[in-house]
Amino acid sequence: MTLSHDVAGQGPTTVLLLHAGVTDRRMWDAQFTALATAGHRAVRCDLRGFGDTPVDAPHTHAEDVRELLDHLGADRAVVVGASFGGQVALEFAARHPGRVSALALLATGVPGFEPGKDLAAWGDHEDALLEAGDLDAAVELNVTTWLGPDAGPGARALVRAAQRHAFEVQLAAPEEFWPADPGVTRAELAAIEVPVLLAVGAHDLPDFRAVTADLAGLLPAARRLDLDWAGHLPALERPDETARLLVAFVEETTGV
Repeated sequence: MTLSHDVAGQGPTTVLLLHAGVTDRRMWDAQFTALATAGHRAVRCDLRGFGDTPVDAPHTHAEDVRELLDHLGADRAVVVGASFGGQVALEFAARHPGRVSALALLATGVPGFEPGKDLAAWGDHEDALLEAGDLDAAVELNVTTWLGPDAGPGARALVRAAQRHAFEVQLAAPEEFWPADPGVTRAELAAIEVPVLLAVGAHDLPDFRAVTADLAGLLPAARRLDLDWAGHLPALERPDETARLLVAFVEETTGV
């Protein structure tokens, strides 16, 4: 199965956008358009269990990404990932290093991360609400947790709709179709040698600032960027500013 996706623009550089776990490919509207306008081949997809992509078989997200790039005939790509999408991007880069020319990771997750008290408390709260069948409250918990102070009503409506849909799809999936852990090790991550931009927001949970600090020391070609205005989803909080940041990073790393 090929992930549901959109393609726009033409150019020698493919830029693949991987969404956060509380939304879907629509989160990249502004950046997708800006990258295509700047002369790149922009691709955004819905990971399995999000947006228009069903959960229909056992899978790993990283291999789904590989299959999408194979389908598109893209040997290499700049991969942009937000939160959970950043974790998938790291897993893909670790397992298929020749397919990635650079990584831009926004408030990224990381394989094997042990949550701190704030993230663990959020997870426990979400689990309790879902076990009680209160999807409305679970959705609102995610909207209030993951969007920073600059997020407008449109961003909140998008996360609200996308998260509810993801809950409905994923909760209905049989256990044997849940994503498998690819088992990426810390040593594999440390071997990622391509340029990496690590952006993190001042209003995000401390866990993600800790992940960013750790990766900045682990990845040999990483650069950290602190966004004093951002929460967890800068692409939705200040779409145009985030688009300019990504376009500049792609141009810097590819020379195009």
